[in-house]
Amino acid sequence: MSQVSAPRYAGPFAGLPPQTDLSTDTAVFTESYAVIPASTMRDIVTSFLPGWTGMRMWVIARPLSGFAETFSQYVVELQPGGGSAQPETDEGAQAAIFVTDGSVALTIDGKTHELTPGGFAYIPAGMDWSVKNGDQLSRFHWWRKRWQAVEGVEKPDVIIANERDIAPIPMPDTGGSWATTRFMDPTDMRHDMHITIVTLTPGGSIPFAETHVMEHGLFVIEGKAVYRLNRDWVEVGPGDFMWLRAFCPQCCYAGGPGNFRYLLYKDVNRHAPLWR
Repeated sequence: MSQVSAPRYAGPFAGLPPQTDLSTDTAVFTESYAVIPASTMRDIVTSFLPGWTGMRMWVIARPLSGFAETFSQYVVELQPGGGSAQPETDEGAQAAIFVTDGSVALTIDGKTHELTPGGFAYIPAGMDWSVKNGDQLSRFHWWRKRWQAVEGVEKPDVIIANERDIAPIPMPDTGGSWATTRFMDPTDMRHDMHITIVTLTPGGSIPFAETHVMEHGLFVIEGKAVYRLNRDWVEVGPGDFMWLRAFCPQCCYAGGPGNFRYLLYKDVNRHAPLWR
């Protein structure tokens, strides 16, 4: 499967719809999944954080008891010159960032990296970092998860990458119609979360109802598909977000005419917590 030379990354609509628009939409929240369409990510639902300048964000996932409990996910928008000298205040939280628009200077442990669209960074828990925007509006996804320490297992290393430099790995027996771009090595037990880009070519499918313990956040960055979530089939497109609790059945068909691509979060490589 050939690497896309100029990826596109959908984001929030922002603004507000006109008064003439209908209020019907594909937004839904159930006991096992939620769909947050791009059309609902408007100015009125943004949030802010202390210690930032020129910043707003859409909080699209946060731990909820009885639903998905392992992670939070934000879409952060920075105005020119915006940023933070201390984005993270929880020493136990690891982070991953994926830039979709503009360019940001990300400083981790004193070393600065420029991230442009398609750029990815993994930041281990407890490490000092900061982010500063350039002279144009920028957007990035920010995942946060508390790192689960294991005796004898060190924290992961910093990762700086760009999806354009990573060859997608075709899933077995799919002829390249379903592939994943992996930012973490799935055999590296130091990682307890994975961020990947899933790509399905037109007509490609996940041909069985995945039903598993991993929680998911799926943000559509390009294309459209029909997705099965639990008992329902839902049409999703650019900028839509799907939030799945553990064991929610899931599969999909890519609708074309171009590739269907999404950012995927999942928790991995650790024991399931037991009630005490």
